[in-house]
Amino acid sequence: MIASSQTTDTPDADWWRGAVIYQIYPRSYQDSNGDGVGDLKGITARLPHIAALGADAIWISPFFPSPMRDFGYDVSNYTDVDPMFGSLSDFDALIAEAHRLKIKVMIDLVISHSSDHHAWFIESRSSRVNPKADWYVWADAKPDGTPPNNWLSIFGGSAWHWDPTRMQYYMHNFLTSQPDLNLHNPEVQDALLDVVRFWLKRGVDGFRLDTINFYFHDRELRDNPALAPERRNASTAPAVNPYNFQEHLYDKNRPENIAFLKRFRAVLDEFPAIAAVGEVGDSQRGLEIVGEYTSGGDKMQMCYGFEFLAPDLLTAERVAEVQQAFSAAAPEGWACWAFSNHDVVRHVSRWGAEVLDRDAYAKLLAAILLTQRGSICIYQGEELGLTEADIAYADLQDPYGIQFWPEFKGRDGCRTPMVWDAQALQAGFSTSEKTWLPIPVEHQLRAVSAQYGDPDSVLEHYRRFLAFRRQHLAFAKGDIEFQPVSGSLLSYTRSFGNETVLCLFNMSAEPVASELPDGDWSVLVGHGMESDVQGRTVHLPAWGAFFARSA
Repeated sequence: MIASSQTTDTPDADWWRGAVIYQIYPRSYQDSNGDGVGDLKGITARLPHIAALGADAIWISPFFPSPMRDFGYDVSNYTDVDPMFGSLSDFDALIAEAHRLKIKVMIDLVISHSSDHHAWFIESRSSRVNPKADWYVWADAKPDGTPPNNWLSIFGGSAWHWDPTRMQYYMHNFLTSQPDLNLHNPEVQDALLDVVRFWLKRGVDGFRLDTINFYFHDRELRDNPALAPERRNASTAPAVNPYNFQEHLYDKNRPENIAFLKRFRAVLDEFPAIAAVGEVGDSQRGLEIVGEYTSGGDKMQMCYGFEFLAPDLLTAERVAEVQQAFSAAAPEGWACWAFSNHDVVRHVSRWGAEVLDRDAYAKLLAAILLTQRGSICIYQGEELGLTEADIAYADLQDPYGIQFWPEFKGRDGCRTPMVWDAQALQAGFSTSEKTWLPIPVEHQLRAVSAQYGDPDSVLEHYRRFLAFRRQHLAFAKGDIEFQPVSGSLLSYTRSFGNETVLCLFNMSAEPVASELPDGDWSVLVGHGMESDVQGRTVHLPAWGAFFARSA
């Protein structure tokens, strides 16, 4: 049965603006059949947790058929489910249950590249004259046999791989087993848009578009220029990766992408209340690209930047700088912010390595994230305050980590299985004696069962704060205006309609005090953050926060 996204109510086409989206990494959420790997039935069984948390939508990382060289981000069939994760009927059941619980479902589309096991690529590499010969990015070698240009792969080495059958190189921005599709070819675009329609007809509410700025390459295959050392930034690739040494003008971020995104949006608009968020991976022009891709109402509804996923310590100055830079670069645009995801070190570890009270710190970061202007992504386990797991080399699965070990340990540390029951085998994730990645003991102690109902826990803080957020439309839809940053004090207002909410945060382990801005303010409660008001002076303890509404 194909699930329907239609209801008797008129769907809210603007549901995505300010939505809280919960990201699920399916291998690691819930194993329903005891093989040590999460699956779709497992996700369905755990949807009540997400509903109780208060998220508006889920984003499911890839579950399509795949040889799993990059754990699903190498797709070999865009219109089916890998048997590891279940079946299309399991997906239909997931959609139906999510919609029953009033949860929107977004799925991850990886269309900048496919697996080399995809039928399209198998045909494309078979000769230079077959019907799909131009469906991927092929190029002749230079006269000396070296690759066509200097483009680099994010996973290390050249972005070109020699194919002896065609006697040509093919382009791969990631693994050699992930050849790049040639979106300059209209037939490729048409085939990909048919994939979009396939999932929309099954009832999905939207998409997360992987590496959206990688869709097009320079037709002339021009070399990328070198990037000055002072401009190198490790937010797109780890610092040990020479990918950061280039300014990526020609292998991605191409202007032709705008026209394709308009075609993509037109397909979304064939269905009611569909939204898409694009992942923009670029260290130099990220916010500018987000502005381009979300402006005009005819491309992406929102884009997912790396500004808060970078290693840079989150400070009051950093929060204000990013939001103000976004407002300048994308005055018409809409961002989707995240502090953690399946590709980066969990933020409690990334920024809080020296913090003694990790729980208080996790609660403060949640309050900051959930009051930003934009939509919000929460990554599974974030609501438990999980730290980055330390994975031994012998247990490592991520090819990225294997390539750059030990300077960069890869992404497995943030991908370990979700912990549900502190007393159960494998923390309630699986009945298997061995899971695809090991579950750290320190994670099991922070399981849902250990935190549920404890008002001082990180989990209950997330639930409480999400409920607080829903009570004030200014958080989801409103404008943001920053006060001058003073030391560790972060201060801004969120305004929508007749409501203005003042937000004060102490981003340090020492108490601070702040004077209320001019005007009459009514203290807001129900968020669980600590502060004390004496007259017009707000006293904030370590990692404390204060909220008030203009009277």
